[in-house]
Parts: sequence; structure tokens; C-alpha cells
Amino acid sequence: MPGVAIRVAIITVSDGVAAGARADQGGPACEQTLRGSGLEHRVVSREVLPDEPKQIARAIRVRADAGETDLILLTGGTGVSPRDRTPEGVREAIEFEVPGLAEKMRWETARTLPAAYLSRQVVGVRKKTLVVALPGSPKGATDCLAAILALVPHAIALVRGERPEHPTKSGGSVR
Repeated sequence: MPGVAIRVAIITVSDGVAAGARADQGGPACEQTLRGSGLEHRVVSREVLPDEPKQIARAIRVRADAGETDLILLTGGTGVSPRDRTPEGVREAIEFEVPGLAEKMRWETARTLPAAYLSRQVVGVRKKTLVVALPGSPKGATDCLAAILALVPHAIALVRGERPEHPTKSGGSVR
């Protein structure tokens, strides 16, 4: 996908941010990580939602079904507190999960923060859109996003139905 900007929607999921009680830090942290990554991208929408699975699922459906986004990043609501409901909303909207990316995020971040295994990241696909649920803390969101960023362009190409060569650890590729 060289030369094609990935269209990104960023959705912050937080009761406090949605109510105006605190500032959004997760969404801007995701944007900063994307800017610093060298990944050619364009943020096409930003939204803040409360931890309500139906609203989360609807937002994913609207963006993915419109065909105007390649990647939806949700930040927040992936913990184990009673109001953390992002995974439920994501699962309601996606067609299938991509568990390896969620596993990679947890594994990479748990090397320095064992509590990362309590996070319930979910990655999946709806239509031709990759959907990634990240933690809400700026560090958690950026660390998790950084853990999978190298795989995102390849995953998006596959989701689009393209047949890209698989990247290898040595930097080459294989069919």
C-alpha cells in the first residue's frame, strides 16, 4: 500500500470525557503516535463517546459501512471496571476478530507493565475496515498502537482484498 494514505477514524470512549469532566488524552496520543510513525495516513474523523456498547457499535458501523475509513482506533473502555464496555461494543459491530494483533499488544506492553494482561483489547474487521480497541491511558494507547503499527498497512491491504507480499523479519517479503 505504499503511497496510499490510510484513512483513520479515532474514537475516544470515556464517560468522563463525553460528559466534559476531563480532557481527552487518549485520542490525541493516538494521533501523535501516528504522526511520529512515518505511516502515511489521514485522520478523517474524531469522536468522543460514553462507555455504551450500543453507541460504540453504531459508531463503528457508520464509519465502516460508509467506506470512508480503513482503520478505526478506539481508545478507552478496555479495562475490567464495570463501565469498561468497549470490547462488547466492538464485538457487536465487527464481522470477525483478529486475535493475534490483540495478543501482540498485550504481550509487548506486559513486558514492562504486567497489569497489561488485564486489558481487553479487541481487533476485528467490519467490511473493509480494521477496528482496533486500545486502552484509554495515553501511554497504554500509544504503547499498544506502536506494538502493531508495522503490521497495520499489511492487515489493511488484506482486509481490502489485496494480495500483498507478507513482510518478513529480515525486511524482505514472501508470498
